[in-house]
Amino acid sequence: MASKVIHAIYNDDDLLLQAVKQVREARYHIGEIYTPFPVHGLDKVMGLAPTRLAITSFLYGLVGLTVAVLMMNFIMIEDWPQDIGGKPSFSFLQNMPAFIPIMFELTVFFAAHLMVITFYLRSRLWPFKAAENPDPRTTDDKFLMEVDVANHNVDDLSKFLYNTGALEIKLIEN
Repeated sequence: MASKVIHAIYNDDDLLLQAVKQVREARYHIGEIYTPFPVHGLDKVMGLAPTRLAITSFLYGLVGLTVAVLMMNFIMIEDWPQDIGGKPSFSFLQNMPAFIPIMFELTVFFAAHLMVITFYLRSRLWPFKAAENPDPRTTDDKFLMEVDVANHNVDDLSKFLYNTGALEIKLIEN
């Protein structure tokens, strides 16, 4: 069975936020919202869970720090210790002040690169993926709210969305 959605077009981000509040209060399901720029507070109004990307970034930073410590300990202490500038390489702790810049850089490197890869995997942005934008005007100046019709009356839902300030309503069958 084909699913039906309604695309409601808005021309103002404040109007969109108010409409999202009204649609959620009326217990309609919002499938997706397309905007030309990030709208502050939209995630909270939609009831989306907060992102855990910062937690993964911290964990990736710990991985980078661990790799840096293990790498420098192996290279500079165990494998090929050298007397550089009169500083003997007898232990890692004696030489740690010289290793701090490398530890910092690898922590940032791992956190940044692995976080970007995680973001692309989570949002399913593969290379050469076709755009999923249903209306090209949402890349310029319009805001689109996709509402699932499910078991609701299309005419009542359309009237409700027009009352929230929608400029244009389209019924789409998938």
